Parts: sequence; C-alpha cells; structure tokens
Amino acid sequence: MFEADGIGGASIEAIAAAAGFTRGAFYSNFKSKDELIIAMLEDHVEQSIRRNMDILAQHDNLDDFIAALKAMDRTRQDPLGRSPLLHMEMILFVARAEKRRPELAKRLRARRKLIADIVEATLKGNGRNGSLNPPWMASVVLALEDGFRLHRLIDPETTPADSFLRAITDLRRRTGLAAE
Repeated sequence: MFEADGIGGASIEAIAAAAGFTRGAFYSNFKSKDELIIAMLEDHVEQSIRRNMDILAQHDNLDDFIAALKAMDRTRQDPLGRSPLLHMEMILFVARAEKRRPELAKRLRARRKLIADIVEATLKGNGRNGSLNPPWMASVVLALEDGFRLHRLIDPETTPADSFLRAITDLRRRTGLAAE
C-alpha cells in the first residue's frame, strides 16, 4: 500500500482493507496512521539489525560478511530496501515527528553500534587497533547507504543496485580494513 501510494496517499481505509481489517480493527491496534508508520520503521530497523547479526554469526570475517550481504536477496528480506522512495519518505516522516525521535534515535544508535563493533573487530584482526574511529566510520557507512539509496532513486541508470556495497569495498581498501 505505502510502496504504491506513499505515506500521504495511503488512507486508513485503504491500509485496513489491504491488511484485511476493518477501520475499527485498525484503530484497535494503532491510534493513527502516524503511529503505524513509526511502528513499521521501528520494526524495519529491528529486523535489519537482527538479520545483520545472524549473517555476522555465520561469517566471522568481514570479507565473508560483505560477500553474504551482496548475495542476500534484499528485496525479499527488506521491504524498505526494495522501495527506496518509501524508505526516504519514512526517514523524512520521522525527522518531522519530533516527539518520537528519541525512540527512533535509539535504534539508529544500535545500527551504528553494530557497524562500529564490526569495524573495531576488523581493525583488531588487522593489527590496526586505534588507527580509525569506529563510531565515526559507522556514521559514514550509514550515510553512504542512505545517500546511495537516494541517488539510485533519482538516477538508477548511473547508480547500480550494488553501489553501496561497492563503495564499502573501496572504503575498506582505502582505510586499510581490507587486504589489498
């Protein structure tokens, strides 16, 4: 529903009908469409962290982890990954929902921490502990992901689907996090 019509274009009636619920059933679960959207974004972040942790548990080095990310069918696993416009729309929605920002900021910090922990473990494994700031690198990685998502939306012809992971590979080489 949201993928096709966007946040603004999806009415509560249409959302309820697409889910097989009545309007009353919708309101018994959510106070408003805004609450549903925030719950969807929170769920997306939690699933993303869990999915990455599962992949990380199966692949103990960064090269294998990135290869597994490249091989993963993100369109099935990640509804916001297959709809970058909706993802950006949700990010902007949250930015406007000032009262809910602290809750969602916690989830963003959890994503940053996951990436920072991966960077730190890689640095230690490469004997380069202390050469980079893992929390800052995690912020850069998340900004790259959002940036490539937006660029792919605007210009898909020159922004391949794998742009983000290609950029991570290049960044790893240039920072010494990857073997040359």
